[in-house]
Amino acid sequence: MGVSFRHSAGFGKRMEYNLVGKMLMEGLDVYLPLVDDHGVDCVIKKEDGTFIEVQIKARSNEVKEGDAALFSAITHELTENFYFVFYSERVDDGTMWILSSEEFLKECVTNKNGKNAGKRGIWFNGRRTDKKTGQKVEYCKKQFEKYIAKDFERFH
Repeated sequence: MGVSFRHSAGFGKRMEYNLVGKMLMEGLDVYLPLVDDHGVDCVIKKEDGTFIEVQIKARSNEVKEGDAALFSAITHELTENFYFVFYSERVDDGTMWILSSEEFLKECVTNKNGKNAGKRGIWFNGRRTDKKTGQKVEYCKKQFEKYIAKDFERFH
């Protein structure tokens, strides 16, 4: 059975609120813009009084096999005090990566042609066969492990 449109369309927004709730529980001052036309899902006021902008991207368990942590067609140029929070529901039963604008641009690929020319993407997961079970499993690629975050300490 396929994924309902209602689930897939709402998943990203539900995950935004879920992660923002976790930020609030960690004591961060989080503000939500009324309009999302600049790719900013929330603004955080840091303890030193400075602000950072955050874009949240999430992938559900329902995505195509092998694409658990594929984030594509992202429009982005270097932006100071800007961070991405990427979340995959399926990689290790829920994995979050936090990258600054600069880190994202260093790690992403940029489409050279086609309808998404100039847009960027990042693929955090690989796929392998588990030796014990014979099942296909998705895992975080080694070069991205340094960005895995269990909390939002980076924003404090």
